[in-house]
Amino acid sequence: MTMGSSPVSLVLLAGLLWFSDIAEAGCSESQKCCNGRDHTCSSIGWTMNRVYGTCYCDQACRSTGDCCYDYIETCPASPCVVSEWSQWSGCAEQCQPTVRVRRRHVEQEPLNHGDPCPPLEERAGCLEYMNYQGVHCGQSYGPAFISTAAYNKERRKLAAFEDKEIPGYCTEFTIESLSFHCTVENRSFARWMQYLREGYTVCVTCQPPAMNSHNHRCHGDGANDNGNIQYLDSGLIRRGQIMRTHVFQWQAVGNPQCRGTWRKVREVAECSCPIVHSFIFT
Repeated sequence: MTMGSSPVSLVLLAGLLWFSDIAEAGCSESQKCCNGRDHTCSSIGWTMNRVYGTCYCDQACRSTGDCCYDYIETCPASPCVVSEWSQWSGCAEQCQPTVRVRRRHVEQEPLNHGDPCPPLEERAGCLEYMNYQGVHCGQSYGPAFISTAAYNKERRKLAAFEDKEIPGYCTEFTIESLSFHCTVENRSFARWMQYLREGYTVCVTCQPPAMNSHNHRCHGDGANDNGNIQYLDSGLIRRGQIMRTHVFQWQAVGNPQCRGTWRKVREVAECSCPIVHSFIFT
Protein backbone atom coordinates (compact mmCIF):
# COMPACT_ATOMS: atom_id res chain seq x y z
CA MET A 1 0.00 0.00 0.00
CA THR A 2 1.43 3.31 -1.03
CA MET A 3 1.05 6.47 0.96
CA GLY A 4 -0.48 9.34 -0.95
CA SER A 5 0.36 12.95 -0.71
CA SER A 6 -1.39 13.74 2.55
CA PRO A 7 -1.59 17.32 3.87
CA VAL A 8 0.81 16.42 6.70
CA SER A 9 3.51 15.16 4.36
CA LEU A 10 3.19 18.24 2.20
CA VAL A 11 3.66 20.47 5.23
CA LEU A 12 6.74 18.49 6.32
CA LEU A 13 8.21 18.66 2.84
CA ALA A 14 7.63 22.38 2.64
CA GLY A 15 9.25 22.85 6.03
CA LEU A 16 12.32 20.87 5.00
CA LEU A 17 12.71 22.90 1.83
CA TRP A 18 12.33 26.15 3.74
CA PHE A 19 14.90 25.07 6.35
CA SER A 20 17.30 24.00 3.61
CA ASP A 21 17.05 27.44 2.00
CA ILE A 22 17.66 29.45 5.14
CA ALA A 23 20.36 27.08 6.41
CA GLU A 24 22.54 28.12 3.51
CA ALA A 25 21.63 31.81 3.73
CA GLY A 26 24.57 34.16 4.14
CA CYS A 27 26.20 37.25 2.71
CA SER A 28 25.84 36.09 -0.89
CA GLU A 29 22.16 35.31 -0.41
CA SER A 30 21.44 38.66 1.24
CA GLN A 31 23.84 40.48 -1.12
CA LYS A 32 25.32 42.48 1.73
CA CYS A 33 28.87 43.70 2.47
CA CYS A 34 29.07 46.66 4.84
CA ASN A 35 31.78 48.82 6.43
CA GLY A 36 32.20 49.29 10.14
CA ARG A 37 29.61 47.84 12.51
CA ASP A 38 26.14 47.75 10.97
CA HIS A 39 23.46 45.73 12.79
CA THR A 40 21.20 45.88 9.74
CA CYS A 41 23.87 44.12 7.67
CA SER A 42 22.83 40.65 8.79
CA SER A 43 21.35 37.38 7.65
CA ILE A 44 20.08 34.12 9.11
CA GLY A 45 22.38 31.16 8.66
CA TRP A 46 25.58 29.52 9.84
CA THR A 47 28.39 31.64 11.25
CA MET A 48 32.07 30.96 10.64
CA ASN A 49 32.13 29.41 14.12
CA ARG A 50 29.49 26.84 13.05
CA VAL A 51 26.74 28.42 15.12
CA TYR A 52 23.33 28.72 13.46
CA GLY A 53 21.40 31.95 13.90
CA THR A 54 21.87 35.62 13.12
CA CYS A 55 25.15 36.26 11.34
CA TYR A 56 26.66 39.48 9.98
CA CYS A 57 28.31 40.70 6.80
CA ASP A 58 29.85 43.90 8.13
CA GLN A 59 33.51 44.71 8.58
CA ALA A 60 33.37 44.43 12.38
CA CYS A 61 32.20 40.83 12.31
CA ARG A 62 35.80 39.64 11.97
CA SER A 63 36.49 41.09 15.43
CA THR A 64 33.26 39.98 17.06
CA GLY A 65 33.36 36.49 15.53
CA ASP A 66 29.82 36.50 14.17
CA CYS A 67 30.44 36.62 10.42
CA CYS A 68 28.29 34.57 8.11
CA TYR A 69 30.03 31.45 6.87
CA ASP A 70 30.61 32.88 3.37
CA TYR A 71 31.75 36.36 4.47
CA ILE A 72 35.37 35.98 3.32
CA GLU A 73 34.39 34.73 -0.13
CA THR A 74 31.56 37.19 -0.63
CA CYS A 75 33.28 40.24 0.93
CA PRO A 76 37.01 39.91 0.14
CA ALA A 77 39.42 42.31 1.84
CA SER A 78 40.54 45.27 -0.27
CA PRO A 79 43.50 47.36 0.91
CA CYS A 80 43.72 51.12 0.93
CA VAL A 81 45.05 52.54 -2.32
CA VAL A 82 46.91 55.87 -2.32
CA SER A 83 48.33 58.05 -5.06
CA GLU A 84 52.00 58.71 -5.76
CA TRP A 85 53.76 61.32 -3.63
CA SER A 86 53.50 64.91 -4.80
CA GLN A 87 56.63 66.94 -5.42
CA TRP A 88 58.28 68.38 -2.32
CA SER A 89 57.05 71.85 -1.45
CA GLY A 90 59.42 74.72 -0.93
CA CYS A 91 60.65 75.53 2.56
CA ALA A 92 57.96 76.88 4.87
CA GLU A 93 60.17 79.86 5.77
CA GLN A 94 63.00 81.65 4.00
CA CYS A 95 66.54 82.05 5.32
CA GLN A 96 66.11 79.81 8.36
CA PRO A 97 66.04 76.08 9.03
CA THR A 98 62.47 74.85 8.60
CA VAL A 99 60.52 72.01 6.95
CA ARG A 100 59.21 71.06 3.51
CA VAL A 101 56.16 68.88 2.85
CA ARG A 102 54.93 66.35 0.33
CA ARG A 103 51.50 64.72 0.26
CA ARG A 104 49.46 61.96 -1.34
CA HIS A 105 45.74 61.26 -1.31
CA VAL A 106 43.47 58.26 -0.86
CA GLU A 107 42.20 56.79 -4.12
CA GLN A 108 40.32 53.91 -2.52
CA GLU A 109 39.37 53.42 1.12
CA PRO A 110 40.10 49.99 2.62
CA LEU A 111 37.20 47.55 2.57
CA ASN A 112 36.35 44.50 4.67
CA HIS A 113 39.36 44.63 6.97
CA GLY A 114 41.77 45.50 4.20
CA ASP A 115 45.14 47.11 5.03
CA PRO A 116 44.67 50.64 6.43
CA CYS A 117 45.91 53.74 4.66
CA PRO A 118 49.56 54.69 5.18
CA PRO A 119 50.57 58.25 6.22
CA LEU A 120 49.42 60.83 3.70
CA GLU A 121 51.99 63.49 4.56
CA GLU A 122 55.76 63.53 5.00
CA ARG A 123 57.95 66.32 6.27
CA ALA A 124 61.67 66.89 5.99
CA GLY A 125 64.05 69.58 7.14
CA CYS A 126 65.24 72.16 4.64
CA LEU A 127 66.93 75.53 4.33
CA GLU A 128 66.41 78.02 1.51
CA TYR A 129 69.38 80.07 0.32
CA MET A 130 67.51 83.01 -1.18
CA ASN A 131 65.01 85.31 0.49
CA TYR A 132 61.91 86.63 -1.26
CA GLN A 133 63.93 89.56 -2.60
CA GLY A 134 66.45 87.23 -4.26
CA VAL A 135 69.26 87.98 -1.80
CA HIS A 136 71.51 85.09 -0.82
CA CYS A 137 71.14 84.36 2.88
CA GLY A 138 72.31 80.81 3.45
CA GLN A 139 75.64 81.63 5.08
CA SER A 140 74.44 83.76 7.98
CA TYR A 141 74.29 81.17 10.76
CA GLY A 142 76.63 80.11 13.52
CA PRO A 143 76.51 76.28 13.58
CA ALA A 144 76.84 74.02 10.57
CA PHE A 145 73.43 72.87 9.43
CA ILE A 146 73.28 69.27 8.23
CA SER A 147 70.67 66.95 6.76
CA THR A 148 70.47 63.47 5.31
CA ALA A 149 72.33 62.82 2.07
CA ALA A 150 69.05 61.94 0.33
CA TYR A 151 67.95 65.57 0.62
CA ASN A 152 70.66 66.62 -1.83
CA LYS A 153 68.94 64.75 -4.68
CA GLU A 154 65.87 66.97 -4.54
CA ARG A 155 66.83 70.43 -3.39
CA ARG A 156 67.05 73.16 -5.96
CA LYS A 157 70.33 74.56 -7.16
CA LEU A 158 71.11 78.26 -7.13
CA ALA A 159 70.96 79.97 -10.49
CA ALA A 160 74.63 80.91 -10.08
CA PHE A 161 75.57 77.24 -10.37
CA GLU A 162 73.21 76.06 -13.08
CA ASP A 163 75.62 76.68 -15.94
CA LYS A 164 78.78 75.61 -14.11
CA GLU A 165 80.29 72.32 -13.12
CA ILE A 166 81.70 72.98 -9.66
CA PRO A 167 83.07 69.94 -7.83
CA GLY A 168 82.09 69.48 -4.22
CA TYR A 169 84.20 68.12 -1.40
CA CYS A 170 83.79 66.04 1.73
CA THR A 171 84.71 66.89 5.30
CA GLU A 172 85.09 64.18 7.91
CA PHE A 173 84.25 64.97 11.53
CA THR A 174 84.33 63.04 14.78
CA ILE A 175 81.27 63.77 16.89
CA GLU A 176 82.31 65.06 20.30
CA SER A 177 78.89 65.68 21.83
CA LEU A 178 75.19 65.73 20.95
CA SER A 179 71.87 66.33 22.66
CA PHE A 180 69.62 63.44 23.66
CA HIS A 181 66.94 64.82 21.31
CA CYS A 182 68.85 63.24 18.41
CA THR A 183 68.74 59.70 19.76
CA VAL A 184 65.02 59.76 20.63
CA GLU A 185 63.89 61.26 17.31
CA ASN A 186 61.41 58.84 15.69
CA ARG A 187 59.54 60.93 13.13
CA SER A 188 59.83 59.32 9.70
CA PHE A 189 61.58 62.27 8.07
CA ALA A 190 64.07 62.66 10.91
CA ARG A 191 65.03 59.10 11.87
CA TRP A 192 68.46 59.65 10.29
CA MET A 193 69.34 61.67 13.40
CA GLN A 194 69.37 58.46 15.44
CA TYR A 195 72.63 57.48 13.71
CA LEU A 196 74.47 60.46 15.18
CA ARG A 197 76.55 59.12 18.08
CA GLU A 198 79.40 60.42 20.20
CA GLY A 199 82.74 59.15 18.98
CA TYR A 200 81.46 58.24 15.51
CA THR A 201 83.14 59.59 12.39
CA VAL A 202 80.70 61.14 9.91
CA CYS A 203 81.13 62.46 6.38
CA VAL A 204 79.52 65.72 5.34
CA THR A 205 79.38 66.70 1.66
CA CYS A 206 79.56 70.28 0.44
CA GLN A 207 77.76 70.86 -2.87
CA PRO A 208 75.65 73.59 -4.46
CA PRO A 209 73.42 75.25 -3.42
CA ALA A 210 74.87 75.11 0.10
CA MET A 211 78.24 76.05 -1.39
CA ASN A 212 79.06 79.76 -1.34
CA SER A 213 79.21 81.04 -4.92
CA HIS A 214 82.26 83.23 -4.16
CA ASN A 215 84.67 81.00 -2.27
CA HIS A 216 83.10 77.60 -3.10
CA ARG A 217 82.98 76.64 0.57
CA CYS A 218 80.13 75.51 2.83
CA HIS A 219 79.36 77.35 6.03
CA GLY A 220 80.44 75.38 9.07
CA ASP A 221 83.08 73.24 7.35
CA GLY A 222 85.84 74.62 9.56
CA ALA A 223 87.07 77.33 7.16
CA ASN A 224 86.14 81.01 7.07
CA ASP A 225 85.30 83.01 3.95
CA ASN A 226 88.96 83.15 2.97
CA GLY A 227 89.38 79.41 3.23
CA ASN A 228 91.28 79.66 6.52
CA ILE A 229 90.52 77.40 9.46
CA GLN A 230 88.14 78.81 12.04
CA TYR A 231 87.32 77.04 15.29
CA LEU A 232 86.26 77.25 18.91
CA ASP A 233 89.09 76.36 21.29
CA SER A 234 88.21 73.61 23.70
CA GLY A 235 90.64 72.86 26.49
CA LEU A 236 91.23 69.21 27.37
CA ILE A 237 93.36 68.10 30.32
CA ARG A 238 95.49 65.09 29.46
CA ARG A 239 98.40 63.88 31.60
CA GLY A 240 98.62 67.23 33.35
CA GLN A 241 98.77 69.24 30.12
CA ILE A 242 96.09 71.42 28.56
CA MET A 243 95.65 70.48 24.91
CA ARG A 244 93.72 72.55 22.37
CA THR A 245 91.32 70.92 19.91
CA HIS A 246 89.39 72.46 17.05
CA VAL A 247 85.73 71.91 17.91
CA PHE A 248 82.81 73.15 15.83
CA GLN A 249 79.09 73.34 16.39
CA TRP A 250 76.45 71.58 14.26
CA GLN A 251 72.67 71.38 14.18
CA ALA A 252 70.30 68.99 12.41
CA VAL A 253 67.82 70.58 10.02
CA GLY A 254 64.32 69.42 10.94
CA ASN A 255 64.88 69.35 14.70
CA PRO A 256 66.57 72.44 16.20
CA GLN A 257 67.02 70.58 19.48
CA CYS A 258 69.25 67.97 17.82
CA ARG A 259 72.63 69.66 17.98
CA GLY A 260 76.13 69.17 19.27
CA THR A 261 79.82 69.60 18.54
CA TRP A 262 82.35 67.78 16.37
CA ARG A 263 86.05 67.85 15.61
CA LYS A 264 87.32 68.16 12.06
CA VAL A 265 89.39 65.18 10.96
CA ARG A 266 90.23 65.91 7.33
CA GLU A 267 88.92 67.16 4.02
CA VAL A 268 88.81 64.87 0.97
CA ALA A 269 87.44 64.98 -2.56
CA GLU A 270 84.76 62.30 -2.00
CA CYS A 271 83.07 60.83 1.05
CA SER A 272 83.54 57.17 1.91
CA CYS A 273 81.44 56.78 5.08
CA PRO A 274 78.51 54.33 5.27
CA ILE A 275 75.25 55.82 4.06
CA VAL A 276 73.85 56.12 7.59
CA HIS A 277 76.86 58.27 8.54
CA SER A 278 76.82 60.39 5.37
CA PHE A 279 75.27 63.84 5.51
CA ILE A 280 75.26 67.14 3.64
CA PHE A 281 75.76 70.78 4.53
CA THR A 282 72.53 72.71 4.02
